Amino acid sequence: MSLLFKPEEEMDFLPIMPIHENDADINEKIELPEEISLLPLRNTVLFPGVVLPITVGRDKSIKAVNEAYKGAKLIGVIAQKDSTVEDPQAKDLEHIGTVARIIKQIKMPDGGTTIIIQGKTRFAVDAIISEEPYFKAKISAVIEDEAPTDPDFEAYVANIKDIATEIIQLSPNIPSEASVILRNIENASFLIHFVSSNLTIDIKEKQQLLQLNNLRERAELLMQFLQKELQFAELKNKVTNKTRTEIDKQQREYFLQQQLKSIKEELGGDPNEREVKELQKRAEAKKWPEAARESFKKGIEKLERMHPSTPDYSVVYNHLDLMLDLPWEDYTEDVYDLKKAKEILDADHYGMDKIKERILEYLAVLKLKGDMKSPILCFYGPPGIGKTSLGRSIANAIGRKYVRLSLGGIHDESEIRGHRKTYIGAMPGRIVQNIRKIKSSNPVMILDEVDKVGSDFRGDPSSALLEVLDPEQNHSFYDNYLELEYDLSKVLFIATANNLQTIQPALRDRLEIIELSGYAVEEKIEIAKRHLIPKQVEAHGLKSSKFKISDKILEKIIQDYTRESGVRELDRHLAAIMRFQAKELAMNGAIKPVLTTEDIEKILGKSRFSNELYKQATIPGVAVGLAYTYVGGDILFIEAALSDGKPELRLTGNLGEVMKESAVTALSYLSANAKKFGIDPKLLEKKTIHIHVPEGAVPKDGPSAGVTMLTALASAFTGKKIKPYLGMTGEITLRGQVLPVGGIKEKVLAAKRAGLKDLILCWQNEKDVQEINPDYIKGVRFHYVKMMKEVIDLAIEN
Repeated sequence: MSLLFKPEEEMDFLPIMPIHENDADINEKIELPEEISLLPLRNTVLFPGVVLPITVGRDKSIKAVNEAYKGAKLIGVIAQKDSTVEDPQAKDLEHIGTVARIIKQIKMPDGGTTIIIQGKTRFAVDAIISEEPYFKAKISAVIEDEAPTDPDFEAYVANIKDIATEIIQLSPNIPSEASVILRNIENASFLIHFVSSNLTIDIKEKQQLLQLNNLRERAELLMQFLQKELQFAELKNKVTNKTRTEIDKQQREYFLQQQLKSIKEELGGDPNEREVKELQKRAEAKKWPEAARESFKKGIEKLERMHPSTPDYSVVYNHLDLMLDLPWEDYTEDVYDLKKAKEILDADHYGMDKIKERILEYLAVLKLKGDMKSPILCFYGPPGIGKTSLGRSIANAIGRKYVRLSLGGIHDESEIRGHRKTYIGAMPGRIVQNIRKIKSSNPVMILDEVDKVGSDFRGDPSSALLEVLDPEQNHSFYDNYLELEYDLSKVLFIATANNLQTIQPALRDRLEIIELSGYAVEEKIEIAKRHLIPKQVEAHGLKSSKFKISDKILEKIIQDYTRESGVRELDRHLAAIMRFQAKELAMNGAIKPVLTTEDIEKILGKSRFSNELYKQATIPGVAVGLAYTYVGGDILFIEAALSDGKPELRLTGNLGEVMKESAVTALSYLSANAKKFGIDPKLLEKKTIHIHVPEGAVPKDGPSAGVTMLTALASAFTGKKIKPYLGMTGEITLRGQVLPVGGIKEKVLAAKRAGLKDLILCWQNEKDVQEINPDYIKGVRFHYVKMMKEVIDLAIEN
């Protein structure tokens, strides 16, 4: 039982209690007209004597109310047979209703009308006269039986009061004042009508009460409904308070199931059933292999048998959702326009001709053959030269989607292969996750920093990558969470690395290594003009202000403020210049159209690097070597000094094992050939030899310092200076042979940046120098040697 009304869509009831004024109002006799306007209600039934507020929303109803309010204020209120019908016809209306007086009419701001009506007497519809513009009917009065006066009927009335009061007390949502209203009602007929009006039963049951002519029969039927409502209220109260119920278990479950059913119907049905149906609907349109289809079918059957509250339900549901999200046989169409692809690659990246040629070859084969296993490319080179961004350009050039997977620092094998789905917090591997996100089975996938993959007790991700990156295996990649094989053979994997030595040998064997060398000064100037400066100008809101940075200024920034193979540091310095310009523009309203050297020093400070240190060795025993570091090529001093004392070799400068071996080999060779180089053998027996490489805090290692160390030792023992503007690189043997080394382009460009004019290299490295654009190494002379004697003859002044 509820004394508060719930609002509906068309006709709703404001939260106000039905009231009565006095018995005189209830028993007021009205003259019943032969014809009357009808107001169909779909949410309730109006009983004689009861006052109700009603919001009228339908056009027909508003017109009927307005017409009635102008006249005798009487209107026929009648219930609909089906409350879901929006626009009722004559056949949709009940045949018994209540004539009501409109007490008050209120116009609402939204255009609706609210009326307060009081039921007066029942009527029967004899005929519907018209349906437009509103319902109008011929009616006749329904004779109400006189209220019985025997004790039995009085007992019914008292019992109705008691049960209704008890229901009010058990229902926390009903105001306690409602019981006071009940106690004050003396008229038996109005009491029955009042309780019937507020009882939470179906509209059809209320209509059944209204249609009964005999008041005793109406009271008996009302008692039945009240008993049912009382039992439900007691059950609900006991469930809420978690107390034991006295109602039979089967009946209790029945009521709970009915209540649950009603709630689900209000919400649109069982949500779990909707979820399962949604999965099945998505599966119907899915393109996938037969194995995946069968696995999904078994999973959905299992899900239908499971109760949603079980822990495994979400596990199975999430697994099926992943299967539906994966693009099993969805591929983007490759663009085979090689000329356009070349234009895109050239526009995005300056230089890198070898890589661009490799991509165009791949596209050419795809165009001719239509299908091929994607190669596993590995871009190897120092940081900041555009390895990762090149992957995005490749994706744009061939019309594929792009996804980047950062591998730096991962140490758990399940990051690649996924977890078993039964584990708490289980997820698919990052390969499958990215395929799911990108919605394509043939994207360009960048495996960034493949050389920085770690390993510990949780597994070795490098080994897990073997299956991913093997063209012979990755057509059937198995993810532990997915528990199905997934075809990765159409994915164009591009790995990036700074150091090949840290890549697992078996993994390295599966990669097609493409080396990216550092940029020459000329290349950096072009990159800055084409890419970096426009990017930074836009990023700092300076597009409208036109100012120029000349090639000369760019060259100064590159040579005096950066020491790198890539352009990342250069990009930061350009950003600093743009910030300064933005501040000037914001404060002064104008900026200088051309930046000068003084402006650069004002913005970036004094030059950080000076080539003067490297241009000459001022004392004997100091040689300039060329080194390859993780940031590209660099120049380093190797210093040798002799002192009286016990004959021994001291090595300082945080040298690795390879460089220590090079130093020992150089000294052994020099000792064995002392007379040939004009060195007194006795000196070797009396002197303590100290070899030092400056910047001792920086670890240094690699097989390229043998030649430099031997030259520094020869200079120290002969007391002759090494020629200025001279650098060298190479490894030696005890026989005095000069061996080739790697990273030649990086080292040569570093020498050019440092202002060196002569370079001594192994004759076998001549082919590496020929690959460098001659324009980038103008002014540098190369001396190719086979034996150490040639090095010393070239390097040491006579």
